[in-house]
Amino acid sequence: MPRYRLIIAYDGTDFHGWQRQLGADGQPLRTVQWCVEQAVTSAIKHAVPVVGASRTDAGVHAEGQCASFAVPVDVPAGRLTAALNARLPRDIQIRAAVRVSDGFDPIRDCDTKRYRYALRDGCRHGHRTHPFESRFVTEVVHDLELGAMQAAAGLLVGQHDFKGLAGQTEGKETTVRTVHACDVSRGPEGIIRVSVQGDGFLYNMVRIIVGTLVEVGRGRMDTDGIRRILATGDRTLAGPTMPPQGLCLEWVHYPREVPLETEQCA
Repeated sequence: MPRYRLIIAYDGTDFHGWQRQLGADGQPLRTVQWCVEQAVTSAIKHAVPVVGASRTDAGVHAEGQCASFAVPVDVPAGRLTAALNARLPRDIQIRAAVRVSDGFDPIRDCDTKRYRYALRDGCRHGHRTHPFESRFVTEVVHDLELGAMQAAAGLLVGQHDFKGLAGQTEGKETTVRTVHACDVSRGPEGIIRVSVQGDGFLYNMVRIIVGTLVEVGRGRMDTDGIRRILATGDRTLAGPTMPPQGLCLEWVHYPREVPLETEQCA
């Protein structure tokens, strides 16, 4: 059957995360996966599962989520983007539709993902986030020392056991991951952005990394504390899990997949 890959952007504020799930009443909750599947069913007249590369949590956003589905009809990719966007709510947009090979798997074939976390510090001084950005930026009341956070972030680059910087690791075959880059910067508007790029991430790993870097920025932890967390795998030594609204999945990379046909959103 023809298989398609979608590049999806969404404001995760009003969703129960990516993954399809039922509420207490047995009815589907408003998730991104469910909305996209409803749009595909309406456009193609076939009910098919849509598999996402990352199961983003409730409140987490995406600029470049990747999802894939196969259908028993051949649809030109040039028509698919517009057809799906016409059926999706305003807080989801298909950025591109790509015809790919039958064996493409958005989870297995991914080799790198990049997440970005945005926060504003010093909010106890009245330095509030602009209302237009409040759904995408987490406010921290304390002033943060950027240089200390950058030094600590550098220690996370490389292959490490990230058990102490993740949640719900029970049953995982391995908690070793490779972080290719972990950058901390402050933009001209005062917002601090933590960008983490790696081959894969454990549950809440990025949000806990950011929470730990915030502790460093407050002066409550130093680089030796980061080393102890990596060496012991002790979650209690790390910082808190940061709220979801500051987190965004920027992109998912596939090194070997060559699209057969593509159409991007204008």
